[in-house]
This record gives sequence, C-alpha cells and structure tokens, in this order.
Amino acid sequence: MDGNRRWAQARGLPVALGHKAGAEAARRATEAAVEQGVEWLTLFAFSSENWLRPADEITGLMGLLRFYLRSEVAALVRDGVRLRVIGERARFGPELVREMERAEELTANGTRLNLTVAMSYGARAEILAAARAAAAAAAAGRLEPAGLDEAGFAAHLATAGMPDPDLIIRTSGEQRLSNFLLWQAAYAEFVFQDVLWPDFGAGHLADALQQYAQRERRYGARVG
Repeated sequence: MDGNRRWAQARGLPVALGHKAGAEAARRATEAAVEQGVEWLTLFAFSSENWLRPADEITGLMGLLRFYLRSEVAALVRDGVRLRVIGERARFGPELVREMERAEELTANGTRLNLTVAMSYGARAEILAAARAAAAAAAAGRLEPAGLDEAGFAAHLATAGMPDPDLIIRTSGEQRLSNFLLWQAAYAEFVFQDVLWPDFGAGHLADALQQYAQRERRYGARVG
C-alpha cells in the first residue's frame, strides 16, 4: 500500500489525513476481498524502515493503529475475517501489543478471509530471524542441517502456515517489492497500479484479479 503522503500533499492536507484515508482504503480492500472470494489477504501497512520517518508522523500512525484495532474488530468478526499481525510487534510497546493480541483473539474464528497485516515488517529481517532459528535448532540437536528443506525453513518464517502469495499488487506506480515477502514471492504474479493507495477501491482489486486470471503460471517449467 503506497501513496498516502503524496495523496495528502496533492490536496494540501496534513500527512496524518493521508494515513487516515489509507486506513479507510484498507477497510474497503478487506471488504472487497471478502465479496470477491479471496481467502488470504496480506496488507503491508508499516515497514521496518518506516520507523525512520519524522517523530510526529510516527506518533500519528500509532494513534491511528490503536484506533482501528479497537474500532474495527466488531466488523471483522461480523464479516468472518481472521486477523493476524506479523512483524516486530514488540517495537510498538506493550499497550499496542495487547491491542493486537486482543484483536487476533477476538477474530480467531473467522473463516471467510485470513487477513494478515504486516507491521514493522521487513523481509530481510524475517529471513535472517528464520536462519538464526534454524541454526539454533541445529545447535540444540533438534534439526539435522542436511535434512533442512524449503518447507522446513519456511516453518521458521513469520508466515508459517500461510500459503505463498499468488498475486502482489503495488499501488502508486511504484514497481519494486520494497522488502516485502521476498522468500514467499518467488513465483507470485505482480500487478502495478498507478492509483494512490487512499483512492484504492473494489474496482482496482477486481481489475488486478482479472489481470491475474489471464496469466499463465509455469513455476519455471516449460509448457508445450
């Protein structure tokens, strides 16, 4: 999700209002995913690099996160959405961590959509943490290094138990992964859209899904 700042600046608005509009777009995307039968949706909401932004912007984002964690849970439960947060959640402090855990617990029985929100997330850090976990398991005698395969390594990632993404959508015209799901995206299809994230809606998701449906996925194999 990209373009909140540019959306606000183009309208002469404070950056905080751009992030608020972005949060509304996240709600629309989640509702559209449910309506269109998507079973797994991951939103890259806050990267580990985003901590380098100005302090007042970070403070505003944390307040927005707290508000939506409290206010959106009932709607997620109603719509059958199960929430999961991945990333270095400890960096948000104990109060927000409790809010995340509460939201996850209350939505645990959702079966229509698995919604994952990546917060303080970076794929390189995730892979490094998984490598350390595998190394520790090997040192403790719980893992035979020669027997470690891709599935075994993936079990140490933050996304353990989740399917790899079929489709990755990048908004605002940017055409890069920006440290998002590097391991998991090995065979994902990509759709790049010029829309700024706060303007993203059900039509944009439908268009991306239509493009995906027209792709031929070969996973490196030759067809024909």
